[in-house]
Amino acid sequence: MTFPVNAYVLAIASAAASTGLSLPLWRAWCRRTGLVDDPGHRKIHRQPVPLAGGLAVFTGLMVPLLVALLALRAHWLDAATVHTLEYGLGRRGAQLTAVLAGALGMLLVGWLDDRLELGAAAKFAGQAAVAGMVAASGVRITLFVHSLVFSYAVTVLWILTVTNAFNFLDNMNGLCGGVAAIAALMFALKAAAAGQYLVALLALLVLGALAGFLPYNYPNASVFLGDAGSHLVGYLLGVLAILPHFYSAANPSALAVLNPLLILAVPLGDLVWVVILRWRLGKPVYVGDTNHLSHRLVRRGWSPRGAVALLWLLAALAGGLSML
Repeated sequence: MTFPVNAYVLAIASAAASTGLSLPLWRAWCRRTGLVDDPGHRKIHRQPVPLAGGLAVFTGLMVPLLVALLALRAHWLDAATVHTLEYGLGRRGAQLTAVLAGALGMLLVGWLDDRLELGAAAKFAGQAAVAGMVAASGVRITLFVHSLVFSYAVTVLWILTVTNAFNFLDNMNGLCGGVAAIAALMFALKAAAAGQYLVALLALLVLGALAGFLPYNYPNASVFLGDAGSHLVGYLLGVLAILPHFYSAANPSALAVLNPLLILAVPLGDLVWVVILRWRLGKPVYVGDTNHLSHRLVRRGWSPRGAVALLWLLAALAGGLSML
């Protein structure tokens, strides 16, 4: 079943526009309500920075979806596109609803952390509840093991891992958002090539929403993602790694399931690095430090902008390998 390419372009453009136009409004709201990141230890900014990025990215994701649903119900689209979308929603509509509900849930967990500085246990419990809800909807990993318990466990573990990997990666301007945008593009290309147009559309909406955010965050930041944004972005990329059918009749190699590991190599590699290092140093793994890959590049003489650009490049190269 074919799908019009212009719908993909519209998904990116509408999400970027929704994020970009809403971000100044969210930024002003964050300043009024005190939802800002104050200067302090391990921070290089000298003025409070609004934590508006996650709210704007979520807006960029939801506004085009709501408009698309309205257009579908009102039959504003051509008959072929309406038929294609209705077919896909009929098959995966419930899962898509659960994924979007999970996005809101993860955004709220991060927002509460931004506002109240949740303890590690409370934050982890919130993340696990969202991941469990998504797994219950049928969005699950199997890894060729026919066990429902195993499928639930590995799905929840995966979503928690990727969510926290992006939360850890959000340590320099543009790093988390840029790497996430590259990963979303790779997942979109994979899904579109396999004819999984709903997954491709969701990935392109994520890409567009991040594209609308990045000019406000890199190279100079007038807003940060905050924990709300990094939780949301990490969750979305974790789910996008599950939704496509990497293993199929057209691509029967079991090695195809390694695609997500390549596409998410930078955030996962950074997570593994800092967790092992903190464990060896006898420090809690959830306490932040300056031993991330980006920080080490800066200590080796790279500028923060250059370090971020290099990690973007590495993310693109690793994702490009998945295309092979």
